[in-house]
Amino acid sequence: MAEVKIASKLRDTAVKSILISQPEPDKNSPYFEIAKKYGIKLDFRKFIQVDGVTPREFRKQKVNILDHTAIIFTSRNAIDHYFRICEETRIQMPQTTKYFCTSESIALYLQKYIQYRKRKVFFGTGRLASLLELLKKHKEEKFLYPCSDVRKDDLPDFLTTNNMLFSEAVLYKTVASDLSDLSDIKYDMLVFFSPSGIKSLYINLPDFEQGATRLATFGPTTLKAVEEANLIADIKVPSPELPSMTLAIEKYLDKVNK
Repeated sequence: MAEVKIASKLRDTAVKSILISQPEPDKNSPYFEIAKKYGIKLDFRKFIQVDGVTPREFRKQKVNILDHTAIIFTSRNAIDHYFRICEETRIQMPQTTKYFCTSESIALYLQKYIQYRKRKVFFGTGRLASLLELLKKHKEEKFLYPCSDVRKDDLPDFLTTNNMLFSEAVLYKTVASDLSDLSDIKYDMLVFFSPSGIKSLYINLPDFEQGATRLATFGPTTLKAVEEANLIADIKVPSPELPSMTLAIEKYLDKVNK
């Protein structure tokens, strides 16, 4: 799924400008090396933003945090909004609460809010499968899964299939950013990393027509969203040969920017 090819003669032209649908990275990012190498205009803009639910919205979900003995975190956003809600609703977590995280970096982020102790913080390798193996070893816990209103089914399905006690709490929402100022600006390439980015594109630019604009997608769900919108993805990653978006873009530019 990750070959880089010229999709049609309509877009068989040099790329002079690229819009990345993410916040601007630090100056050492390989994106800036690409921009310098090919002399292209490179901009970054978040197509989606995260808004936390209010305490009132949270209470409507009828989830009692203190009924749970373990919390599952799959992102830093989940951690931030979980402890925000705890503070706003005046909930103090007991010292015995266990925390399960998808990766060590997410687990270490907990230090922002709690005293980190190995006996109560568990983490996987970054892959969901490793987290699920950890959860299997603690089936006696009652889990709380703080999440966004947009989330994958893998984790809840696993917990249900294995008859584990758990609750979900939607603590933040993924919404479209305001991109109205881009309505008259054209880019040769748009780069997307999530289906929400495609949704935001059409919320902000409902009359968007692809034409000569190249689209780059990361991940199968983003590619599916592009195809469902009847658009063409010129760059599709990752793959064993092209594991990163920067490598894929560079390979594509080698073909069209001659």
